Amino acid sequence: MQTYPYNLYPALDTFESSMIKVDDIHEVYYEVCGNPDGAPVVFLHGGPGSGCNPTQRRFFDPLHYKIILIDQRGCGRSKPLGETTNNTIDDLVHDIDLIRIALGIDQWLVFGGSWGSTLGIAYALKHTQHVTGLILRGIFLSRKSELDWFLNDVKAFYPEPWKVLCDFLPVESRNKPIDAYQQMIFSDDIAISIPAAIQWNQFESSIMTLLPRPDSDQEVNGAVELARARVQIHYIHHECFIGGRDLLAEARDKLAEVPTVIVQGRYDMVCPPITAWELKRAMPHAEFSLIDDAGHSAMEPGTTSALIAATEKFKHLR
Repeated sequence: MQTYPYNLYPALDTFESSMIKVDDIHEVYYEVCGNPDGAPVVFLHGGPGSGCNPTQRRFFDPLHYKIILIDQRGCGRSKPLGETTNNTIDDLVHDIDLIRIALGIDQWLVFGGSWGSTLGIAYALKHTQHVTGLILRGIFLSRKSELDWFLNDVKAFYPEPWKVLCDFLPVESRNKPIDAYQQMIFSDDIAISIPAAIQWNQFESSIMTLLPRPDSDQEVNGAVELARARVQIHYIHHECFIGGRDLLAEARDKLAEVPTVIVQGRYDMVCPPITAWELKRAMPHAEFSLIDDAGHSAMEPGTTSALIAATEKFKHLR
């Protein structure tokens, strides 16, 4: 088995956690840990809809970094949980910068994986002057080809999970599973919506890693599962609110001076590596690590090590 030079830092507690009112509907949760006087870094979670967890604090040296984690609108500890009104990528970019201002931070390092990579790029394009660098993993740019892969084509590699996903649905709905799941997950009847949400989320979880993971014995929280699925399907239904934007071209034109590290699992079945490869070509200055024994998860050893190597590198670029 291959060994890697870096592993997660020890678990750490927050020294600040807060809610910030971002509009008439949403309050967004954020937390701060590490060194109060350290180099700021903001962690952007994936999904859309996933929320943050304590393990994600551990990609960063707590003696060096002031680590900020944000639960995006409708996610995690943000309120209202699962709310999709006023919930677009532009809204999330707005919230990130509002938190930067609230914390009195001029510039920070941006770290995002999967959907968080989309959001990190969008934030850097809008607020380039406030970004010291980008660490991006499992690149996703919300293009039709990428959504089609996740919503259909991936079954070529994972026919069993795809069958489980579709078999949950009535026979007449199986030819359009995303539409059927959207209708069920947004049902007002939790006897319909929560089981559908759990099934939907389980599909993505089952294709996250190169090697199968043991089943989790963690108790399922129906409300959290429902919120995650509602936010994700809301974004998918609107093509993640990217519209006609060409993020590759925008990155090529506007981010050429932003130090960037791209980390990608070669066998990523959620966000196939062609997108990361194309981003590297659009940003020739970026450091690109293709991890040969990894899928999509940030917690596979090679990917974890490469991400921490990137945070170590940025310690010297301040």
